[in-house]
Amino acid sequence: MDQKKVGVLLSYAQTILSTVISLVYTPVMLRLLGQSEYGTYTLVNGFISNLSLMSFGLGSAYVRYYARYEASDGEDGVAKINGMFLVIFLVIAAASLVVGGVLVANVHNIFSASLTAQEVETARILMALLVVNIALSFPGSVFTSYITAKEQFLFQRLVSMIRTVLNPIVMLPLLLMGLGSVSLVLVTLVLSVVTDVSSVWYCFKKLKMRMTFGRFDFRLLREMGGFSFYIFLNMIIDQINWTVDTTILGIISGTAATAVYGVGSQIHRYYMTLSTSISGVFVPQINRIVARGEGDGALTQLFTRVGRVQFMLLMLVFTGFVFVGEPFVEAWGGGEYEGAYPIALMLMGPVTVPLIQNMGIEIQRAKNKHQFRSKVYFFMALFNVAISIPLGMRWGGFGCALGTGISMIVCNGFVMNWYYHRHIGLDIPYFWRRILRIVPAIVPPVLLGVLAVSLHDFTGYGGVLCFAVPYCAVYALSVYRWAMDDGEKRLVRSVGRKLLRRAA
Repeated sequence: MDQKKVGVLLSYAQTILSTVISLVYTPVMLRLLGQSEYGTYTLVNGFISNLSLMSFGLGSAYVRYYARYEASDGEDGVAKINGMFLVIFLVIAAASLVVGGVLVANVHNIFSASLTAQEVETARILMALLVVNIALSFPGSVFTSYITAKEQFLFQRLVSMIRTVLNPIVMLPLLLMGLGSVSLVLVTLVLSVVTDVSSVWYCFKKLKMRMTFGRFDFRLLREMGGFSFYIFLNMIIDQINWTVDTTILGIISGTAATAVYGVGSQIHRYYMTLSTSISGVFVPQINRIVARGEGDGALTQLFTRVGRVQFMLLMLVFTGFVFVGEPFVEAWGGGEYEGAYPIALMLMGPVTVPLIQNMGIEIQRAKNKHQFRSKVYFFMALFNVAISIPLGMRWGGFGCALGTGISMIVCNGFVMNWYYHRHIGLDIPYFWRRILRIVPAIVPPVLLGVLAVSLHDFTGYGGVLCFAVPYCAVYALSVYRWAMDDGEKRLVRSVGRKLLRRAA
């Protein structure tokens, strides 16, 4: 429980830290790169990230099989799983290098229609470095998954925070030296290697990780393949949903429109991180609840409790961004990126529902009932592509974001909630009753926000802070007074007392 609390707190600390760093670093990076080169980087990064699909969803299967074999065979069973996963991912890493090499050799054929000759050469270098980075991430994921299964969140989050701080410190001098977007990928590659090496050391030295490389269990491999296939299908769908917009814009509008969309999408990713920071900590607990047969009631309570915390936090950020997001984007990215504000809003709003319910994804997987979600998301991806192309041709980046938002509302807002209730065993009416009880407490700060922006024009970082600080205070007091239950209030008071003791 202490590891969970520390993990959640450090996850949010890392999110806050990375956001603050981005406020300073990203505008400098955008100006040093220029819109054209940043657009090239965004386009290539989105394209080559498709190689991550070669994990075939097996990475998400590790914690489930770890929990099962630990319960049935103890450490010997876990050692068998560790060895098997490492061999599989080493093979996948080798295959990704081969496929990536083919893509690098054909970069001209892929991008020449939308990029200049100089941009194509930059894309070739970026693609080669990104291929190596993804290939190395496959075997490294075995060790990070083992640390997660052991619930050693303190080490994981500290390493992530150190990496967050080092990234701009190392990268900015390289950008100033004129290395451009190549330095972005190069630094990412080096830090990834250092992070993976640290995880390997921690697993063997501190956690006494064991691996058994005996007779390959093809029966178990077939079982894992059946379990992972739909996770793999869902990965493909997610990849389509989150990269189709940049690909469409790169083809029909060029790098400038892709760069603007990239800024809006980056804000959207920060928003998503606020939710995933807490849910990832509970993955081992979900698998244990299912493995021990503790019942759907326990899962519903955990699902609802975490969802309420996520909703309170996300609504603070979303409503605040509605009020001062436009001056924030202009101050952060520059006037040429003002179109990123409506793009970010269009992505953030619809994704809020799946973000407060992302614990449901892990519950489905733990129950081996994730197949339906993959099928639904497959049709959602087709629908997203079908409507994003004409909308993108008409309204550019905003049209693409609108297409993605519509598809998410249909799939996550309606279809998946029905499935959670009817087939997963979660009490969705109870969940939404508990969520909607928070809404009245959000009304007072929102009304004050409307009044504030109607009376004053907030511009620049100073204006954003002038609005954000009192808005956060009013929001927190309102939610604490009228939305939180007794357990949530006790948790807030407990964390507050600990912070005050340490500060003293």
